[in-house]
Amino acid sequence: MEKNQIIAGKKKEPNYRGIKAMPFVIGNEAFEKLGTIGTSSNLLVYLTTVFNMKSITATNVINTFNGTCNVGTLLGAFMSDTYLGRYRTIGIASISSFLGMLVLTLTAAFPKLHPPTCGSEEIICEGPSPGQLTFLFAGFVFLVIGASGIRPCNLAFGADQFNPNTDSGRRDDINSDGSAADPWKLRSLQQVEEVKCVVRVIPVWISGIIYYIVLAIMQNYVVFQAIQANRSLGRGNFKIPAASYNVYTMITLTIWIPIYDRIIVPFLRKITGKEEGITILQRVGIGFLFGILTMIISGLVEKHRRIVAFTRPTLGLVARKGAVSSMSGNWLIPQLVIGGLSEGFAIIGLVELFYKQFPENMRSLGPSFLISGFALSSYLSSVLISVVHQTTKIGDGSNWLAEDLNQGRLDYFYYLIAGLEIVNLGYFLVCAKWYKYRSTDNSSPMDVAKEGRCSARRTLPGAAALRQGGRCSARRTLPGAAALSFIHHLT
Repeated sequence: MEKNQIIAGKKKEPNYRGIKAMPFVIGNEAFEKLGTIGTSSNLLVYLTTVFNMKSITATNVINTFNGTCNVGTLLGAFMSDTYLGRYRTIGIASISSFLGMLVLTLTAAFPKLHPPTCGSEEIICEGPSPGQLTFLFAGFVFLVIGASGIRPCNLAFGADQFNPNTDSGRRDDINSDGSAADPWKLRSLQQVEEVKCVVRVIPVWISGIIYYIVLAIMQNYVVFQAIQANRSLGRGNFKIPAASYNVYTMITLTIWIPIYDRIIVPFLRKITGKEEGITILQRVGIGFLFGILTMIISGLVEKHRRIVAFTRPTLGLVARKGAVSSMSGNWLIPQLVIGGLSEGFAIIGLVELFYKQFPENMRSLGPSFLISGFALSSYLSSVLISVVHQTTKIGDGSNWLAEDLNQGRLDYFYYLIAGLEIVNLGYFLVCAKWYKYRSTDNSSPMDVAKEGRCSARRTLPGAAALRQGGRCSARRTLPGAAALSFIHHLT
């Protein structure tokens, strides 16, 4: 029988609260995402309509903001694991997130904090002043600090609520708040193994960077597509907000995750004999394939929207953009659903891979390393958008990513991304073929459950030491990873 005992350094183990602490951990993650990622699509509309920014400028601002939120997690993880501990880091970051949302709210509430309203007939509108931009970006800075502290620590902090002592496990020497007791004292052998773990995942990490461009592009440009499409609900005057169409991705994840975990995995397990149905990398590869389909379908839908705008009566004008196509906004749903399935496979698989393949004392750094790759994707998306905007030409001075989508060729841009993802999929398949999973007690992470014990040394909460008839229930999809991806789209 496991008991809380005095461990290394004669320090008493904390009182583990287990599943009772999960509502607080998940709730904190949800509200942080609501304040950053959850508002990204709405911020895109806000910057173009209230702050009168051009579409390209607003898109690059959002991509830079999202990228900085993600890359900041490396610093947050370092501060947490080395100095502050997870509890203090999450506390400071939560306060910063609140201040960021407060600043953004003030920019909308007070007219002097944003430019004058631009009428629908105006072609040139007054932009924001330097003072207004400074105040706006101050809110972004607070949100970045909040995201940098919460994202790398929350998953590991949730895992810390479960007693990690197992028959085959060994606790690292850590403090009760999650910080390292002696962060600079590591055995040379342990250092070598940690470096090998990191090096092994770098090729997969690179492919994840290219893949995430799909999600970054879709999250932004589907909003612009919706703005110039028929968003009327039924025959009434109510119009669905353009940024709300991204909710279909969240709905898809909500429905798909339990179906995959409870129905598809058991079915695949009977066929493959693997506890998780398919390997983690196989799951990621399927997500990459769905990412390609997402871009192809997006291109076809945009082509149809544009044709309808030119061949059928339009539904009015959008300020500084152009005519509204009579194509129903519901045509955008398929690409969002396929995108949700893509994320349900790829992102959850990548989170699970990076959590399992990193050593115990680097568990905060593992997800942060992955998220930093997503940051590079956001920056790369901005560069790609800017290059396409500057180099492509259509007719009289227009380009693929014109302010008025009817005058541009957004469908060509989608096909370009699809081609890039096809190359990336080929690269990923080569990486997956030669990848060697980190072993635990002479078993791969995929086979640990077969040994009749849980070797999860501080594993994800839902997969930690739940025994049924002497078997570890870690064979299912790790719920922590699935929950994070779901919360990622909580808008």
